[in-house]
Amino acid sequence: MHGGEEEKREEDRWVDLELVIKKDFGKGDYVLFKKKEAVAVEIKKEIIDKHERGVRVTELAKTYGRSTSTICTILKKKEQIKKLNVAKGVTVTSKHRPKLLEDVEKLLLVWINERQLKGDSVSEAITCAKAKTLYLDLLQKTPGTSAEDEEAFKASHGWFAKFKKRTGIHSVVRHGEAASSDTAAADKFGQEFQQFITSEGFIPQQVFNCDETGLFWKKMPKRTYITQEEKYLPGHKPMKDRLTLLFCANASGDCKIKPLLVYHSENPRVFKRGKVQKKQLNVMWRANSKAWVTRQFFIEWVNEVFGPSVKKYLQEKKLPLKVLLILDNATAHPPGLEDDLLEEFQFIKVKFLPPNTTPLLQPMDQQVISNFKKLYTKALFQRCFEVTENTSLTLREFWKDHFNILNCLNLIDKAWEEVSVRTLNSAWKKLWPQSVPDFGFDPQPVDKTVQLVKEIVSLGKSMGLDVDGADLDELVEEHSEELTTDELKELHKEQQQEVVEELSLGEEGAGDETLSSSKIKEVLAKWEEVKTFFEENHPNKAVCGRTMNLCNDNVVSHFRGILKRRQKQVSLDKFLVKQPATKRKSSDSDPEPASSGSAQHKEMSSDRHHHPFNQLVTLASILRPSVGPRESCSIPPPPFPTICGSSYSLGA
Repeated sequence: MHGGEEEKREEDRWVDLELVIKKDFGKGDYVLFKKKEAVAVEIKKEIIDKHERGVRVTELAKTYGRSTSTICTILKKKEQIKKLNVAKGVTVTSKHRPKLLEDVEKLLLVWINERQLKGDSVSEAITCAKAKTLYLDLLQKTPGTSAEDEEAFKASHGWFAKFKKRTGIHSVVRHGEAASSDTAAADKFGQEFQQFITSEGFIPQQVFNCDETGLFWKKMPKRTYITQEEKYLPGHKPMKDRLTLLFCANASGDCKIKPLLVYHSENPRVFKRGKVQKKQLNVMWRANSKAWVTRQFFIEWVNEVFGPSVKKYLQEKKLPLKVLLILDNATAHPPGLEDDLLEEFQFIKVKFLPPNTTPLLQPMDQQVISNFKKLYTKALFQRCFEVTENTSLTLREFWKDHFNILNCLNLIDKAWEEVSVRTLNSAWKKLWPQSVPDFGFDPQPVDKTVQLVKEIVSLGKSMGLDVDGADLDELVEEHSEELTTDELKELHKEQQQEVVEELSLGEEGAGDETLSSSKIKEVLAKWEEVKTFFEENHPNKAVCGRTMNLCNDNVVSHFRGILKRRQKQVSLDKFLVKQPATKRKSSDSDPEPASSGSAQHKEMSSDRHHHPFNQLVTLASILRPSVGPRESCSIPPPPFPTICGSSYSLGA
């Protein structure tokens, strides 16, 4: 083996194993200690949970790289630890750290993760502002608080730095400007886009845009008695009433694509009772626990729905078989989407909007989605009105016991069908003005929206609901992906439950033993190489950086953690070979006891450079560069260093 490789291997062996050399003045011995690292509260809870399920103390000590005494200390305090409810990364609980702040940080972590998964930029300024909002929301629901309490938490730069260090988040950008709408970039892209369209010869029928949106399908305006009563219903979970829709249409507005719908349940009970065939639905049905569009779902939708639909549309219109799909930078939209297309859909080209320009340029965000949500609310009110007029059910009874996800699908289909060609076409005015013809004296979409709101309000009042235009605007805003404090609480509870369920299925990381450390190191090295390649060569640096950070935080960190735990378990026996006490006494290398300290010092000085202590200091200096050379020590070393109460000699 080459010297460099050997040196690297030895260096890797000691990564994260921090040692300090201390002087025991009582005995005159040097003692080599492993630097103590505080155990986070969530790790302590893991240890307690595993021990209660039968894992032995010695196994826990090995898994977490701790001494058995540390594990025992944690277990002795398990009742106290179980009661703790602190944010991620906190190791010490203090009277000076309010529970309210712990709750803020826990919900903030959920919020950051949700934003990142949707592809939204999260800056320090935005994070601090959200933290302050969460704090004030929670404070209002805390009895006995005053105006002074509102100023107790500043969400300052200092707090953010500590929060980031405690939680280990990497995906928050530093400057607020990075997360704001970039007008200059939008203007530049608009010009380039129009030149591209002209040079490639695309027409409005061939250019499409799609976007995702959240929908609380079973939600009334806040001031209605239905919503007020739901707040106090035991077991009511707003997050369970949420789904995600992906809408897509072309610039001419005459081709709507079958939406993708993601729900939290693969097979709702109403589907089973009604023997619903999901392939026959007017949406492509997919499900996961978060009810969000994933990359896999998106690629499936493109190949199974979008591709066949646009191909059929263009052939029927007798238009050239070429399509341009405009996308934002959401994580679900893979940068290399064209490589994932089936061979028969290679005529589809993809173009991404610049980061932070979505509100300014994306057609689906220009009143299309908001118009759909108003139409959905109108269809919902119409359905409620028909039931109360034509059956013996009250609105309360229908809403609570009879309105289900199957009803919702019918309303979604109706609302999407009613989004007009004019609305879809007008949405391209900012990105591609040439695609929007002059409609003369035809009423503007905004005028039709005002009329739509009036119709919804009228329907609501006919059912005795207290609702006005402002309530509807607020409801539409609430349908967006930005989760409220209560919804973040619910999501946090669900995530905790998911962790408990995962642990109950078996020991966490039970399969880790099958992975060798060398294999993990090899893969991590390749990951760094791939990461560097992408960061240096990908044209969209922002998307690339965000994707790399997400992968680091949610995937790669798991394997780094495995490696780190194993490296912390590396025994000093790799360097120090323990010898029995009887053997040490007869060892030729041991100096005989001197009659005085000065004599011992003289004897030791004659061979100071070959003393095991010097080798030990060399080892420590590699691990902790601040440790000086042996010659800087003014106190003579003992014959052999004492290590955690045992005597060792250096192996050859």
